[in-house]
Amino acid sequence: MKLSNYRAWIVLAIDVYLIFTCNILVFLPNYLSGDIQMFNLVMHIILLNVCVFFFQLRFKTYDSLWRYAESREYLVLLGGAGCGYLVYTAINLVLDTNSIWIVRGLFGMLLALMAMLTLRFVYRLYRFRFTRYSGAGRSQVAIIGTGTAGVSLLHELVHNSNGHYIPYCLFDDAEDKIGKSVFGVPVKGPIDRLPELLADTNVTEIILAIPTLSPERRAEVLKVCAKTNCRLHILDDPLMQLERPNASLAGSMRQVRIEDLLGRPAVRLDNPRISTFLRDKTILVTGGGGSIGSELCRQIAQYGPKRLIVLDIAENSVYDLQQDLIHRFGSKLDLVIEIGSVRDYNKIDRLFAYYRPNLVFHAAAHKHVPLMEHCPEEAIKNNVFGTYHTALAAQKYHVEKFVLISTDKAVNPTNIMGATKYLCEQVLQGLRERGQTEFAAVRFGNVLGSNGSVIPLFQKQIAYGGPVTITDKRIVRYFMTIPEAVSLVLEAGSLAHSGEVFVLDMGQPVHILDLAENLIRLSGYTPYVDIKIKEVGLRPGEKLYEELLTKNANLSRTENEKIFVEQRQPLPYDQLSAWLNALSEALEQGARSHIFEILHQLVPTFKDPEEVNRQAEEQVRQQMGEGSQQQETDYNAIGA
Repeated sequence: MKLSNYRAWIVLAIDVYLIFTCNILVFLPNYLSGDIQMFNLVMHIILLNVCVFFFQLRFKTYDSLWRYAESREYLVLLGGAGCGYLVYTAINLVLDTNSIWIVRGLFGMLLALMAMLTLRFVYRLYRFRFTRYSGAGRSQVAIIGTGTAGVSLLHELVHNSNGHYIPYCLFDDAEDKIGKSVFGVPVKGPIDRLPELLADTNVTEIILAIPTLSPERRAEVLKVCAKTNCRLHILDDPLMQLERPNASLAGSMRQVRIEDLLGRPAVRLDNPRISTFLRDKTILVTGGGGSIGSELCRQIAQYGPKRLIVLDIAENSVYDLQQDLIHRFGSKLDLVIEIGSVRDYNKIDRLFAYYRPNLVFHAAAHKHVPLMEHCPEEAIKNNVFGTYHTALAAQKYHVEKFVLISTDKAVNPTNIMGATKYLCEQVLQGLRERGQTEFAAVRFGNVLGSNGSVIPLFQKQIAYGGPVTITDKRIVRYFMTIPEAVSLVLEAGSLAHSGEVFVLDMGQPVHILDLAENLIRLSGYTPYVDIKIKEVGLRPGEKLYEELLTKNANLSRTENEKIFVEQRQPLPYDQLSAWLNALSEALEQGARSHIFEILHQLVPTFKDPEEVNRQAEEQVRQQMGEGSQQQETDYNAIGA
């Protein structure tokens, strides 16, 4: 029995007063007729109060916050009153008192209960009206979904007088719900009519509260929301809140992410083979502080490696990763952080000699296309020679498997970064037959949310108020999420045997202009009005189109339908040595024109981006001249 604050004492005092008053009114005719005396009346009312409030306190009726009260609280109130009256009746029967006390006491108790319930309903109604209409500085919000998640969120918003949102209406496709109301908030109509029904309202925010939507339907709903000028939020799975005690649903809302717009389910590459592949192994991840490298470390840590070694030259990003892994896994993970560069062969050799890793995931690389066009020598040092140093040490110290993180830009490259990553793949082909280490490379396209990628840039530009900059309105790109990319890497490592290049089926392409417009709309702004979109021209080394990695005659499907494998011919080690010597001499000379010349010699498919883009434009013009209905932006169908 605990009354935690003065409000509970006030409510208790009011209830005592109501029982006294109601019973006085009920017994008043008997008192006036002389059937009962005032002393006996007061003693019986005191006895009734004692019996009733013993059970009310026992049931903790007054520990509830009545502004949030639901049926359970009212049932507890009724239960306490009923039990109290039954005890009061039993005492009267034992004392053999006049039946008038039992009968009139029942009517008095019922009248008091009606008064108590009415008081609580009035209070709740006042709180609801106050919460809903005293919304200075608060945003009116529409909620999509009237399922468990949507109703739970609505309940929280309706009863939170200090929140940021005032619920205006709900939307749902279920016809039997349209026209009804939940907690006094109307269900307006189907989701597809959302822009029409919100057109002349003060709604500025939309919350998508259907966690079970398929990716395809979610993309459709987001496109509907993009036709409004409202800011969109997405409610994550409420079940995840069970892991965070006292967390609110409103606090779990997030902004729209580009993977929500992809319209395809995330690629799941969970395979029991991966657990066998990683468990109880000493694993080295180079470039572990980067976007891909850090996610690799997180996923590897879940499989119980014997030791995880993280190597990176960027100390700040590695420190953040270290703290994250310690928080997640604590002493269960044997974690080692090493600061160093893959350019330094002596450092790499010492690390391999000391730790003797079983598996190596090589994610260290320079990946920024325009910057590497400006600094080609750095791309060669870090990408080509860094890969060579690490792969050579892996072979020397009998590493079981070495997995290289490659890129789609290695296919018919038009930039320095792509050309150097192609040479990284060739380094593995040149070393694969000189030892027992099994080498493999993994190619994928643009990774959502990675450092330097377009999505974080767009989001920052929107936050700054614009303009959002795109290089060319015709550009089409394929995207995947970081967890998808890392799952592919782990799957490839488990499948690798000798020199394979693994490729992921990346689904449908995304038009960069559409992506920018949708992100602006879903952030609550109007493209070209509130936030400008500025076309700044292609960056150095950039293609208009992006080739489908899976459109290759040499590819074959693996046991996973989303993963393809390209078998490559070994490269004679003497030829690899000659290539590396040529690159080393070009670096010593320092002339960038000579570096470009050597790269074009070593990479037969390395073409100037201007030439490739001219060919693409010409093919599109020819198709349109022949009456093709294909849009000009559909460059993904054009091969180099």
